[in-house]
Amino acid sequence: MEAYNYIKALHLIFVITYFAGLFYIPRLMVYQVEAAARPKNEADILLPQLQLMMRRLWVIITVPSGILATLFAVWLLVLMPVWLAQSWMWVKLVFVGLLLLYHFRTYFFYKEFLRGEHRRSATFFRFWNEGSTLILFAVVFLAILKNSVHWIFGLFGLIGLAVLLMLGIRLYKRYRTPKL
Repeated sequence: MEAYNYIKALHLIFVITYFAGLFYIPRLMVYQVEAAARPKNEADILLPQLQLMMRRLWVIITVPSGILATLFAVWLLVLMPVWLAQSWMWVKLVFVGLLLLYHFRTYFFYKEFLRGEHRRSATFFRFWNEGSTLILFAVVFLAILKNSVHWIFGLFGLIGLAVLLMLGIRLYKRYRTPKL
């Protein structure tokens, strides 16, 4: 059982660093969209630096952390196969599947930015950034509370969080938009 605690600790460490990358990549995308709208001399300085930051974050932190978090998660399931008989684990795995879809879609955005393509707005990427937040909340609550919270309450809580995040982004946009 001692090995279990070490594997769980490593899994959590790499989940944290993986999410750090997933939180920051869309933020760098917001900055790139905003930098592209600046005067050419400024954009020519900012965009290559932001792309370098994005590339290093994705290749050095985000992807390796995601791989290691997944490997340690599989190891935990090998050590504790009884979890696969519990409904909370299957719901958690659905959210992990959504996280993988989020990861791969973010990867396609990442590749577009490296090619210098900016097809979406900064506001879109602010909203996109919250996708990983919602998944993180769902996964953490499922892992900690397991079957103690009815899934309907959890779903309403997640929807409420999504609404609050969207309102926050809209308020921030209104705050940032200059008054005429």
